[in-house]
Amino acid sequence: MTKLSVNINKIATLRNSRGGNNPDVLKAAIDCLKFGADGITVHPRPDERHIRYSDVKEISKVIPLFSNAEFNIEGNPKEDKFVKLVLEVKPHQVTLVPDAPGQLTSNHGWNTLKEKTYLQHIISVFKKAGIRVSIFVDAEETIITGASETGTDRVELYTESYAKNYLQNPVVAIAPYIKAAEKATQCHLGLNAGHDLDRQNLRFFQQSIPQLLEVSIGHALIADAIYYGLENTIQLFKRELTLNR
Repeated sequence: MTKLSVNINKIATLRNSRGGNNPDVLKAAIDCLKFGADGITVHPRPDERHIRYSDVKEISKVIPLFSNAEFNIEGNPKEDKFVKLVLEVKPHQVTLVPDAPGQLTSNHGWNTLKEKTYLQHIISVFKKAGIRVSIFVDAEETIITGASETGTDRVELYTESYAKNYLQNPVVAIAPYIKAAEKATQCHLGLNAGHDLDRQNLRFFQQSIPQLLEVSIGHALIADAIYYGLENTIQLFKRELTLNR
C-alpha cells in the first residue's frame, strides 16, 4: 500500500501570519497521525517562513508515540543548518531538495549527473547516521539512472508536470512517470512522489505506478481541510490510495 505522508508546512504558514501559536503545529501533526496519516513531512527553509527548526524538534518527539508512523524532513543539504538539524533529529527519512534560498516552492529536481559527486558525499553522511535518503528528481530516465549511482535509497518524483497536464490528457501526462518508475525499479530504487498531487489526480497516478511507496501531500490536503475538516480530508486522500487496489 502507498503511504500518505502529510506535509504540514501550510499549517505553520497560517500560524506565522498572525503570530502566537494558533493553529498549533505540534497538535496538527499529532492529529494528522490520529486521523490516519502514515507519516508527517516538514520542509524547513533557512528563513523559517513556515516550519521552524524548533517545530521539527518538537514533532520528532511525538512520532514514536504512533506505531509505524514515519517522519520525513525535506530540504536543501547545501544549508549547513539543515544538515545539523537532520543529524540531530534523525528522522526515518530525509528528502534532499535543491531549493534556492527564498524560493517560493520546489520547482525542479536534482541534476544527478552534474551533482553526482556532491550527492554521493552528502547521502553517505545521512546514511551513516542510519537515516533513509530520498532525492527529489524530475521524471527523466537518465536522471533516475544517475540517482542510482549516488547511493540514495529512494527517489521522489516531482509531479508538478503530471498535475498540470492531467486534466487535458491523463495518459500523456503519466507516460514519462511510468517510464521513470520502471527505470527506478530496474535500478533497485524505492519510489516516492510529491508536488501538486490532489484528490482529482492521485488515484490515477498511484494505479498507474503500482511500485509507489509514498506520497507527500501538503497544499492540496490542507486546502481541502478548510472545507471538509482535517480528519475527513485525510480519510478522503487515503481512500484515493486504496480504492480499487
